[in-house]
Amino acid sequence: MPLESTIKQRSVRKRESTFEPIAMRIPEACRYLGIGRSTLYVLIGEGEIEFIKLGSSTLVLTESLSSLVERRRIPDEQAEDPGR
Repeated sequence: MPLESTIKQRSVRKRESTFEPIAMRIPEACRYLGIGRSTLYVLIGEGEIEFIKLGSSTLVLTESLSSLVERRRIPDEQAEDPGR
């Protein structure tokens, strides 16, 4: 296989791997946030994370996960002064 063709294939694979899905299953959402399954279900129950049902599958919206992280994020000033 010519070098140019190999480079093009790697480029295509690299672009494909940066694709972020609109929704993901529960195990992937847990890995995405770095939390356990029960914690994820608590957050869903509290309305912190949006989900949809497709057949018997529960899919968590990726945008909802990112939004949760942004809402819970601690500003730099507070992180430096935990006594606040």
